[in-house]
Amino acid sequence: MAKLPTKVAARIAAGLKRLQPILDSARARDANESDTVIIIMDLLSEIFGYDKYSEITSEHAVRGTFCDLAIKIDGALALLIEVKAIGADLKDQHVKQAVDYATNQGCEWVALTNGTVWRAYKVSFTKPINQELVVEFNLCALNPRREDDLGLIWLLCKEGWQKARLGEFFEQRQALSRFTIGALLVSESVLTVLRRELRRTSPEAKIDERQIRDVLISEVLRREVLEGEKAESARRLIGRAANRALRASKPEGDEVPASADSAE
Repeated sequence: MAKLPTKVAARIAAGLKRLQPILDSARARDANESDTVIIIMDLLSEIFGYDKYSEITSEHAVRGTFCDLAIKIDGALALLIEVKAIGADLKDQHVKQAVDYATNQGCEWVALTNGTVWRAYKVSFTKPINQELVVEFNLCALNPRREDDLGLIWLLCKEGWQKARLGEFFEQRQALSRFTIGALLVSESVLTVLRRELRRTSPEAKIDERQIRDVLISEVLRREVLEGEKAESARRLIGRAANRALRASKPEGDEVPASADSAE
């Protein structure tokens, strides 16, 4: 994660110190959803750095109704926020409601929060619509003196948003996911390298890529890493990257056939 700017770190730390006791008090008295929204608007302003009067709105219409809160930067919708009462547990159906809002608005990012717990999701406009949890933190559990804790908040701050830090964080998580690494391990390029190294280790052995792949699938990798929607998405990601690299290496005018891995 990129280094947190000093001024932003100071604002986040000061905001946490002031507002953590307010969150604790609200949770102790079991504040309702309307009161929680008021507190969250203060959080968004004092900690996350958004202008309360021009960038935070509770009047963003979605199909005749209104989402709880929305963040607009330079007039463009950046984030939809679904708010639950501070004592409420955040549940899957709450996420679905927020994602439904985002889908209708073409917004890639949604947050679900009860003021204390914050979850940010990346919405993928696939069929069916999908969402992936990118970051989660508990504001009351964060230490204002720990830069790593402040860095989690920075991902959702105005300054982090302007520099696309949340998107970068998502890309890094996606690259290091077990699905991406699993798909890479059974890709043609990696199997070729493994075969070469195995032949160095055992020069007399007759080994081909298919045999290596079979061992990886049956004995090394977990089944859930290679099967399912996320595994298929990882294979497509790797296929597209391989095609880009191949196109870059080809002389101009030469066409590169699309691989099965890159098919949408």
